[in-house]
Amino acid sequence: MRKVFSVSSLIVVFLFSGIALGRIGGGDIVFTSQKAGDVIFSHEAHVGSVGLKCTDCHDVPYVTKEKHKHVTMAQMQKGQSCGACHNGKKAFDVKATANCANCHKK
Repeated sequence: MRKVFSVSSLIVVFLFSGIALGRIGGGDIVFTSQKAGDVIFSHEAHVGSVGLKCTDCHDVPYVTKEKHKHVTMAQMQKGQSCGACHNGKKAFDVKATANCANCHKK
């Protein structure tokens, strides 16, 4: 019984420490891009600020970074990957070159 209480206590402390640090989901994820600059995906911006639920993106269009397949800008412009939401209706459009710096950092 004491062991179960200890494990439960550790889980609670771990969960609340993540909340206290402001960490949401998987934190920041870096996708490397040779030409346009790396993309830093922020769970905080998408979940914390915009209010998306985890299930809005997982399992479709994303599973995990390890299982994620490379997607081109042309594919995104056709509504795949980030382009599923970044279509000019739900969020800023990936087609507009003025929006490149919103994601790509050099």
